[in-house]
Amino acid sequence: MSNTFCGEKIVVGVTGSIAAFKVAGWVSSLAKEGADVRVVMTESACRLVTPLTFAALSGNPVLTDMFAAEEAHSISHIQLGSEADLVLIAPATANTIARIAHGFADDLLTTTVLAASCQVLVAPAMNSTMLLNPATKKNIQLLKELGHGIIEPVSGQMACKTDGPGRLPEWDDVREQLLASLVEQDLQGENILITAGPTREALDPARFLSNRSSGKMGYALARTAKRRGADVLLVSGPTPLPTPHGVKRLDIQTAEEMHSAVVESCQYMSVIIKAAAVSDFCPEDTKADKVKKEDAEFVLKLKQTLDILKELGENKDKHDYLLVGFAAESCDHHAAGKKKLINKNLDLIAINDISGENSGFEADTNEVTLLDSTGFTELPLSSKEDTANLILDRVVSLLARKKD
Repeated sequence: MSNTFCGEKIVVGVTGSIAAFKVAGWVSSLAKEGADVRVVMTESACRLVTPLTFAALSGNPVLTDMFAAEEAHSISHIQLGSEADLVLIAPATANTIARIAHGFADDLLTTTVLAASCQVLVAPAMNSTMLLNPATKKNIQLLKELGHGIIEPVSGQMACKTDGPGRLPEWDDVREQLLASLVEQDLQGENILITAGPTREALDPARFLSNRSSGKMGYALARTAKRRGADVLLVSGPTPLPTPHGVKRLDIQTAEEMHSAVVESCQYMSVIIKAAAVSDFCPEDTKADKVKKEDAEFVLKLKQTLDILKELGENKDKHDYLLVGFAAESCDHHAAGKKKLINKNLDLIAINDISGENSGFEADTNEVTLLDSTGFTELPLSSKEDTANLILDRVVSLLARKKD
């Protein structure tokens, strides 16, 4: 299990919505990922899910009453608010949203929010009619004006058997919004294009040439770049990976399609990261119908595909973007990476040893070498998400150097 939230102090405020049962799973996930979770429950919430449930899942006592005997030795709302790294109100009822928006401090949860010196995220969950009521909409706007973040509800079937907006999002999307609130937004204002996955070059309607790329590295880069504040366009070859939260995804199949997508978008980007494993060759002739076994030719004639990275390097100064490439190598890694850095006019290259068991195609970990004008940097073997963050750290450094 990842320890992404390790050491983070997170207060989760649970209010009286039936969606409270869903937040129990969120609390469990946060605790498993290393967070120190403190749950505050309103009186109404305790009628839906027992405090004992959240205590067991978080590993900490649940707080419900500012004046409870066991809490009399401390000012809980001041401590909770001042010591927390993040406050999450989920599910947030219309009543709680109204009270927070207007500065009420009539229970432990609302006083904790008023005392908070960290980011407060509010996840509304209620009947669609209540959510769309002008009063609720105005109160949510007030929360935004106060600087609180809103985890937007999604549409679906409600507990009252009606369909519409008002449901809590799924944990994966919420997790990304929590992480974005906890990390420095050092890529805010940057438009980043990232390519990921393989391409497929058709032989006939049933067969194609491709490679073993899973897209995991490119998707990790897209996810972490978005988390750090960037606007991200992900141009992706065929992969079953889900689109990272908040990332715009453009699906392509062939090297030619990827070329068109990248060239069309590059002029609007401040950073381009080419993590895709683009096919170097495609068939000279693609058959319109499936080739029968008895009619097959055993010599396949190929032609080179367009060199997208080289073209981006040639146009780099014209469009003023930072260009990052990848080199998947099985031998002579440093020499091959240095040659590619120069020949393609790159600002940075990540050299990946695809022969390694833990760093090759489809692995969940990676061990890369970074090379730029200052020399080689060996990154440790780590998850692809950690590797993505280390690569982006170097991108941030290069952007700052470029702007000086």
